[in-house]
Amino acid sequence: MRRWLFLVAVMGAVVAVDQVTKGWVIDSLRMGESRQPIPALSQFFQITRSENRGSAFGFLPQAGDIFLVIAVVVVTAMLVFYGRLPDHANLTRLAIGLICGGALGNAIDRLQHGAVVDFIHYQIPGVISNVSNLADHAIVLGVFPIFIDSWRGERARKAVTLEGEEASS
Repeated sequence: MRRWLFLVAVMGAVVAVDQVTKGWVIDSLRMGESRQPIPALSQFFQITRSENRGSAFGFLPQAGDIFLVIAVVVVTAMLVFYGRLPDHANLTRLAIGLICGGALGNAIDRLQHGAVVDFIHYQIPGVISNVSNLADHAIVLGVFPIFIDSWRGERARKAVTLEGEEASS
C-alpha cells in the first residue's frame, strides 16, 4: 500500500506543478511572447508561450487525439508494470511516477486546451531551439532511472550467472 501511495504522491506532485506553471504562463504571456528570467542566459534560455498539438518537437500536429489515447495506454501499462516491480526497484518506482505524472499533465492540456502548453525555451543558436514544459521534463527525467535500474539488474543477473557457472565447473 505504501508503494502505491508513493506513486500517487509523485504523480500528483508532477501534475500539480506542471498545471500550476502552465496556468501561470497562460495567464501571463500571449502566444509567442517571451520573457528572459535570467538576462545573462537569454541567448540560451527563455520563457516562451507556445503550444504543441503533436508529439515531441511538434511532429504530427494533426494527430493530437492519438497522442491523448497513447498517453492513457502508456499510463495504464505503467500502472500494471508498477504492481509487478520487485522490492528493490525504488528508482523504477520513482521513474514511473515521473513518467505517468508527465503524461497525465500533457493529457490534461490536450483535453482542456486542445494542445499541450509549452514554455521552457532552450536554444543553442544555430543548432537547436526547443520549447517544452515541466511534464515533458518529468517524462525524460523518468526514463533515465528506468535505464539505470534495468542496467543494474542486468549486471546483477550476469554476476549471479557467472558465479553459478564458476561453481559448477
